[in-house]
Amino acid sequence: MAIQREPGQKGINWSNIAVGAIMNMFEVTTLGQPLEVLKTQMAANRSQTMLQATKAVWARGGVAGMYQGLIPWAWIEASTKGGVLLFTASEIETAGVGMGVSPATAGLLGGMGGGIAQAYATMGFTTCMKTVEITRHKEAAVGVERSTFQVFMDIYRREGIKGINKGVNAVAVRQCTNWGSRMGFARLAETMIRNVRGKGEKDSLGAMDKILASSIGGALATWNQPIEVVRVEMQSMAKTTANANRPAKLTILNTLGFIYKENGIKGLYRGVTPRIGLGIWQTICMVSFADYVKAWVKKS
Repeated sequence: MAIQREPGQKGINWSNIAVGAIMNMFEVTTLGQPLEVLKTQMAANRSQTMLQATKAVWARGGVAGMYQGLIPWAWIEASTKGGVLLFTASEIETAGVGMGVSPATAGLLGGMGGGIAQAYATMGFTTCMKTVEITRHKEAAVGVERSTFQVFMDIYRREGIKGINKGVNAVAVRQCTNWGSRMGFARLAETMIRNVRGKGEKDSLGAMDKILASSIGGALATWNQPIEVVRVEMQSMAKTTANANRPAKLTILNTLGFIYKENGIKGLYRGVTPRIGLGIWQTICMVSFADYVKAWVKKS
């Protein structure tokens, strides 16, 4: 992921902020948002199969339902978190490789640092707003009509800023493990592909090899799906989801326990299928494609 510096080059690659924002905007506007909506639908409604979740999302407005929350919240989130992620991860990864750390370990550390930075810097508010949109549509399905602003203000009046950032610690854990795993596994896969093809560490890989490596990284990184299900449950604001067994004050651990008691292991991995697709596409965009864009920017 890190751009190879020219001999004697010093300083920070500020251009990575713009590259990250552009690549994440591209990712979410193409396949990212439909997979995100489907994944969240299944995580929030753990009794639904993938087919049932797809039908439920499609019933909200067809294609528009699949892209629910894209404008403006997903775009705002993508442009900010993408810039923070790529900038932070690239600097950590480049520093790690410079200190003699293996590409896989450097990718792991860069992804972890980038994931934590983007979670706390940008994702509390924007993730809340995307959840508000999903909550509003779920309520509308049972006859409760509220605008996005009304749902948002309801949570703000009841819980203030903490309510808006509800679940941000779970988001930080998720993003840390997400991007650490994606980038670490992707770089490890790249190293293994180089070994198979008899290439050295400095030799570049072809486009298909890089896409394959990113696909492996994105798929393997979905081991942390329970954290994503916990995050969705913690941020759920639908009135109709009241459950006597649901803790009044949610933490990561008691939410995990609640979901396990209600739905078992399957409940903790609900939505993992679309998330595999999402993880692969995000890793291809933010690792493989981003490498090419950063190299192009470097030459320009």
